Amino acid sequence: MPLHVYNTLSRAKEEFKPLQPGRVGIYVCGPTVYGHPHIGHAKSYVSFDAIIRYFRYLEYKVLYVQNITDVGHLTDDADEGEDKIEQRSKIDKVHPMQIAEEYTQSYFEDMDAMGVLRADIYPRATGHIIEQIQMVEELLRNGFAYEVDGSVYFDVRKFGEYGKLSGRVLDEMVAGTRVDKRSDKRHPADFALWKKAEPGHIMRWISPWGEGYPGWHIECSAMSMKYLGQQFDIHGGGMDNQFPHHECEIAQSECATGKPFVKYWLHNNLVTVNGHKMGKSLGNFITLKDAFKKYDPLVLRFFILQSHYRSTLDYSDQAVQGAQTGYEKLINTVRNLRDELTTHPPAERNTDVSSAVNSLKAKFLSAMNDDFNTPQAIAVLFDGVKEVNQLLGGDVKKAFPELNAFDAFFDNCAGEILGILPDKLDAQALEGGSLEPTLVELLLRVRDAARTEKAFALSDKIRDGLSQLGIIVEDRKDGTRWRKS
Repeated sequence: MPLHVYNTLSRAKEEFKPLQPGRVGIYVCGPTVYGHPHIGHAKSYVSFDAIIRYFRYLEYKVLYVQNITDVGHLTDDADEGEDKIEQRSKIDKVHPMQIAEEYTQSYFEDMDAMGVLRADIYPRATGHIIEQIQMVEELLRNGFAYEVDGSVYFDVRKFGEYGKLSGRVLDEMVAGTRVDKRSDKRHPADFALWKKAEPGHIMRWISPWGEGYPGWHIECSAMSMKYLGQQFDIHGGGMDNQFPHHECEIAQSECATGKPFVKYWLHNNLVTVNGHKMGKSLGNFITLKDAFKKYDPLVLRFFILQSHYRSTLDYSDQAVQGAQTGYEKLINTVRNLRDELTTHPPAERNTDVSSAVNSLKAKFLSAMNDDFNTPQAIAVLFDGVKEVNQLLGGDVKKAFPELNAFDAFFDNCAGEILGILPDKLDAQALEGGSLEPTLVELLLRVRDAARTEKAFALSDKIRDGLSQLGIIVEDRKDGTRWRKS
């Protein structure tokens, strides 16, 4: 089956056909850097990381752009309130750019820990003020914007398709809402392209309309089109950005260029806590740095990918602990498999001999081709876990060719595509540096000494005790081996 993606714009799954064969241009809305990233951010960026990885696995040449919002994102996510970064800078009593720099680095640290590959380009809003001013000027020339007392607004009534992404009707957007008579907008739904800087506003730039700063929406349009062109394949982001942010991006971009903006719109769903959206503004968020104190970052990545990117993910310790159990089972199986292949390397490495592996890989790719269905893909990995454990419990030497094929399967699917295999698969790394592997080896040496002395009761007692702890002990001609059950 060819790759199909769910396009929010058409509200349907569509076969993916890029604008240029063999190439994919993708833009994903990046973080507003006024605090440490939380689990909700990770849901978005881990999901799109798996998508990017899969495109590259399919041998597309990908240009991935993700912005850094370091100015212009106001506290109500629209045109009112205070700039989020300036607000934080006043609390911390430092310059706004110091806030932006600190939390940009925090974002990269956390994404690196979760195995999120770096985008090709990370444009910052403050580094593209000229492009944003030029785009505002173009909208004014085209008659889609107007200036009032140093601020410039987009006239939504001039764009007949406003609402096509979110499915909202313009008249219904303002029905029942209180209209502020003091507003300088012509229509309540008009949005800011450029805001006049009031006294005391630190982040400001000179423009044809006086000193001010860009609106949140214009930033993404200007930066995405600078690096990907006036039309590109995929725009991604959180479902909460669908309206007004992405709706406004479409309006201003298509009115500036006269061309369709983006072919496919992909939106990840949200993380909830007790049924409520996780977010900084709600105060119910869990930072990744706090989560890392309890869970390995790759366990959290696995937890996120167990949920489809378009599905809501409810966060709880119980849910993450359940994911951790499954993840350890997967990783321990791959580790045991590679231990066998390392201990008894075959003469040749042949990865194409197993019809079972070929069947599993076909199922895995079929799941990914169905709108990046990572939970179904992970289920296929566990089918592989079951088969590998059966092979490890039998004649291992006879099964070497098939074990080699499974090793390649896990490397491609769990590692290259999903990004859930750690760089090191030794027992010490998997246990986070704990003493458990060392203690197991010590007990097995005591057991070997007991067997040599024919103290079989002690030997059996050690084996049974380890079994109760989930450690399987196997006595072989070449020595004693152990693995987690």
